[in-house]
Amino acid sequence: MLGKGAQSRCTNGSKFASELWSGMWKMVICFLSSRINTLASIMKNIRNQGFLLFAAILIILDQATKIWVKGFNVFGWNHDGMTLYESISIMGEAIRITYVENAGMAFGISFGAGKIFLSLFSIAASVALAWYLARLDIKHVGARLALALIFAGATGNLIDRVFYGVLYSESPLFYGKVVDFMDIDMPDFSLFGREYMRFWVFNVADSCVSVGMVLMLLFNKHLPIFQEKPATTNAEPISDDSAGNAA
Repeated sequence: MLGKGAQSRCTNGSKFASELWSGMWKMVICFLSSRINTLASIMKNIRNQGFLLFAAILIILDQATKIWVKGFNVFGWNHDGMTLYESISIMGEAIRITYVENAGMAFGISFGAGKIFLSLFSIAASVALAWYLARLDIKHVGARLALALIFAGATGNLIDRVFYGVLYSESPLFYGKVVDFMDIDMPDFSLFGREYMRFWVFNVADSCVSVGMVLMLLFNKHLPIFQEKPATTNAEPISDDSAGNAA
């Protein structure tokens, strides 16, 4: 049999080995946990940047089609574009490219003398949407797609309003006109005494906003909701003894 000293050393050695093994496992678990969190953060950034990239592609497509319709002259590369109200048939009368401009909102809705406020509001809305899309962890694809489409559409038409007047020497900054060109036929109908024979002329940005709004209505429950935290108080509850003494 082992003496008391030998037994004590054996017990201490076993305890040390157990603590060492437990500590090593804790280190491994902490390391793996940190790696998993890092990977999740990377995947979140990739997902966010992927939808922002998709929005950027739509903005480029919107601007490319508008510049093709309106024309340009850059570094000796000249494209005359179309004349205002000129129409090119794509599929008979059903689909045409018709060059029109409007100083208002989507589908030619006029905004009158408040154009500067519309432009400033569009800037604020685009910045807010970009922040919202980049920062928030929205896992649902439909909800993210809705925000990306609305952001792309708002930014596409914003570029027209803010810069086109200056770039084409037509008006001051913030007072440019939006280029529309998609001309689609539809069944004739009358509303409030007015006859409608064709759909409003629109552009790629208008389409993005419209589709994005439909998707947002469908998937709005997947969007995060900002809620105020309930107010907290530092007042301590009154004990029964204190209440009795006060009485």
